[in-house]
This record gives sequence, structure tokens and C-alpha cells, in this order.
Amino acid sequence: MKQMALDIGLASAPTLSNFFAGPNESVLDHLKLWTSGRTRSPVPSYLWGEAGSGKTHLLQAVHLALTEQGFAVGWLDAHTMDPPEFEDAWAVVLMDDVHLYNAEQQHTAFNWFVNAITPRSGSPRWVLAAGALPPADLKLREDLRTRLGWGHVNGLQVLDEAARRAVLRQQADARGLFLSDDLMSYMLKRFSRDLGSLVQLLDQLDHYALQTQRALTIPLVRSMLENE
Repeated sequence: MKQMALDIGLASAPTLSNFFAGPNESVLDHLKLWTSGRTRSPVPSYLWGEAGSGKTHLLQAVHLALTEQGFAVGWLDAHTMDPPEFEDAWAVVLMDDVHLYNAEQQHTAFNWFVNAITPRSGSPRWVLAAGALPPADLKLREDLRTRLGWGHVNGLQVLDEAARRAVLRQQADARGLFLSDDLMSYMLKRFSRDLGSLVQLLDQLDHYALQTQRALTIPLVRSMLENE
């Protein structure tokens, strides 16, 4: 049987409203306040946490919220090759997975940070960055590492099993699906702890169940994976 890693994003676009905050409510409130336009403090923010804690979801959600308001946004992650120069038109700089940056990306991140905080024209821009480790533990060039720890630093926690069960139950009910305790335990044991990935799995199961006219069961999950 093939096993899916399911570390790709949500089936729907990541937004602040569909982020399951749990113990990370204060971080979500901070980002909602900033993207609402009620406050635009230029003090940078850094989010850190293990895989599945929602860092990328939050950065992508901020990106979406700001671009929908008509703002230009700079984006840098570990997959960005040949990153562009800083643009004065950017309202915010978003930097994801900084712990994975190579030397060129670290050089770009430092330049973006400096240009955002001390722009040649206009007001300072906001910098929101994320990584797997707190700033003090990042294996990055010192000038970048210290700047990432200069402003608001928030650690994100992965939702515990009880919280993930509650959210999955809620999501299944919203889709009109019956999700048995056995099937939920199977999903939580076999697949990513990232709640977004689990919700995507639920979407895939819903679609496959409709396609095959079968109820949601463990054999259905196995059948879907074998046909991937």
C-alpha cells in the first residue's frame, strides 16, 4: 500500500479565518490586527515552531490578506532561487523557512530586512519571518540571525491530539460526513500531524467516497491510497 506524506497545503487557500489556532490564539490575533489595517507597527515579527505548527499557513494567509487589499508583498522561502532585489513598492516582506536558507538566500534576506526597516523612501515596512527554531538557535549568518530576533518572537505549538480530533470532527460534521472514532484514530496515527494536511485528507476522502459511492471507512482510505 502506498502511503501519502500529505505535507502539501490545504485544498483551499490558507487564510487567517481557516487557521485552527488552539493554543496559538494570541499569534493569530496579532496577525489579524496587523492585516486589518487598524495597526501597522513596523516592528518585525518572527514565528517559530516544529513542522505542522502552522507557520507556512500563517505566512501564506497574511500574503493573501494583504494582496487582496491591493498591497505589494515580497516573498522569500527556501525554494526561491534567484530572488529579486528589494522593491520599494512592497508593504511587507514575508520570509518562510529561514532555517533552510542557503548563503544567497541569507544574503537576500538580510538586504530585504535592512531595506524594509530603514527604507530609502516612505515608511518602514513590516517583516514577518518564520523558521523551525528560535532566533538564538538558527544556524544563519549572525547579522541576519540577530535581526530576526529583534522584534516580536512567538513560538507556535502543534495542536494536541484532543484538539485535532475536535477539529476533524467539526470539519466532518460541516461536510455532512460520519467520521468514526476508529477512522479518526487511523488518520491521526498514519498521517501528518499538520492539521491542514489532515483536513485535506478529509476533503480527498469525501471526494473519493462520493466517486465510489462508499461510506468513510478504513478500507476506503486504503483503497484511495492504492489508487493514487
